Amino acid sequence: MDENMMRRCCEQKLQIGKTVPGVKLEGYYKGEMKDFSLEDYEGKWIVLFFYPLDFTFVCPTEVVGISERHSEFEELNAQVLGISVDSVFSHEAWCKELGDLNYPLLSDLTKQVSRDYNVLLEDKGMTTRATFIISPDGILKSIMVNEHDVGRNVDELLRVVKAFQTGELCPMNWKKGKETLGKA
Repeated sequence: MDENMMRRCCEQKLQIGKTVPGVKLEGYYKGEMKDFSLEDYEGKWIVLFFYPLDFTFVCPTEVVGISERHSEFEELNAQVLGISVDSVFSHEAWCKELGDLNYPLLSDLTKQVSRDYNVLLEDKGMTTRATFIISPDGILKSIMVNEHDVGRNVDELLRVVKAFQTGELCPMNWKKGKETLGKA
């Protein structure tokens, strides 16, 4: 990476309402290892979620739970991508144990993407449980972060994507089919 590119990368700040940093990582999906990037899903909503590590206690409940509901994300024109600091070989071994997932698991072995998204716990060498909802034009709409002990709620992830897709102001506990507060 040349000096100018390095400076631009370091200056880029992750912020709601701004374009997200690029992601290009090797991943594992249904028996295949290949490169994945956010650009591969241009025109789609992206639910990018970081999880601490493969072969842990809470992570499989999330990874499998999100996979079981993947068709609901697809109906919303949303692509789910999971990221951890494990290798693609670890993802492959884990998927043999868990079964095929309905979305790719990406490997951030260098931890650079985790740093770019400010979710890396440097002292532990792993990430928090963080979810980023990104609009089809690459704008960050939502950040949700949990410590390791508590998993995500798939119903809430789906609700938030649906709310952003209205383009309107959505009150607390809003659900699809309910009244919004009008244009944002």
